[in-house]
Amino acid sequence: MASPQAASPSAPALTDLVRARTTVGDFELTVCTDGTYLLDGGAMFGVVPKTLWQKRIPADEQNRILLGLNTVVVRTGKHTVVIETGIGNKQSAKMREIQANQELLPTSLAAARVSPEEVDVVINSHLHFDHCGWNTTLHADGSVTPTFPNARYFAHAGEVAHGHLQLDRDRVSYLSPNYDPLIASGQMTLLTTDAIHTNPEIVPGISVELFPGHTAQLMGIHIDSRSHAGAAQHACYISDLIPTAAHLDPTWVMGYDLDPLTCIEQRKRFYQRAIPENWLVLFTHDHHTPMAHITLNEKGKPIVNATT
Repeated sequence: MASPQAASPSAPALTDLVRARTTVGDFELTVCTDGTYLLDGGAMFGVVPKTLWQKRIPADEQNRILLGLNTVVVRTGKHTVVIETGIGNKQSAKMREIQANQELLPTSLAAARVSPEEVDVVINSHLHFDHCGWNTTLHADGSVTPTFPNARYFAHAGEVAHGHLQLDRDRVSYLSPNYDPLIASGQMTLLTTDAIHTNPEIVPGISVELFPGHTAQLMGIHIDSRSHAGAAQHACYISDLIPTAAHLDPTWVMGYDLDPLTCIEQRKRFYQRAIPENWLVLFTHDHHTPMAHITLNEKGKPIVNATT
C-alpha cells in the first residue's frame, strides 16, 4: 500500500473516488471518500516535534497536512452498513476555504454503486463534524433531510450530550444538524455504555467497542465474518484513536484528543489484539493508506505490514 508520504497538501486532487475494496470473510468492504481536507500538522501530532512528523506527512506553507475522509461500506449479504459519513455539505464558506474539503461522498457512493436508499445501517464512531457530516443533507432552502432515508443511525448518547454542552474546548467540532434531526425523528438510536457492554452487536458481524480518549465515548467498529471455507476474519474501523498510518506509535497522539494519556493506553490495548490476531485496520483519515495490517518492527514499534 502507498505510504502517507506520497501525499502533498498542495495537490489534493482525487485520483480515485473509490479508495479501496476488499473482503472480510463473506463480507464485502468498500472504502468511499468525502474527499480530502487540510488540518494543521501540529494539531494532528500534538507534542511530537515537526522535525519528526514531517518525515511521514509533508506540510504546506501554512503547516497544513492532507487528510482523507474515509467511509467504509460493508455489505454483509443481509445488510448494507455505512461507517462514518465525512464532513458533509454544512460547513461555512470560511471553513471550506480553510480546509479545502470537497463534499464528495455522494459522488463516491455512486461510483461504488451504493445507493443511499439501500443503506439500512449508519454507524458514527463519534459526532465530530468530520465523521457525521453526511448523516444529513443541507438543501438550498435551508432544510435538512436524512442522506440515507431508510437507515437506522447509531451513535453514543454521551456524544450527543457532550455536543449539546457546546464547551469552549471543542464546540466547533459539533454541528447539531448532523444528528439532532435524526434524534428528533427517531431514526437515530443512541447507545449507552451499559448497553454496549451488554450487547455490542449492531447487526450480525458488526459490533462496537469503546476506546475512550479522543472523546470520552469514541467507538471502534468491529467487522467479523467467517468465509465459506470456514476461516474467520476480522477488521476494525478504529476512527480517531489512530487516525492515520502515520499515527501508529502509541505516543503520537493528537492535540485534538481530550485525554491524550488515555489515548496512549487505549492504543496499547488495541494492539494487544489487533497485531497477534492480524486484524485489518481501517484508518479514518489516511487518504493513501485507508487500510492495512499492523506488525511490529525490530524495535517493537507498530508499523504497517509491508506485505499488506
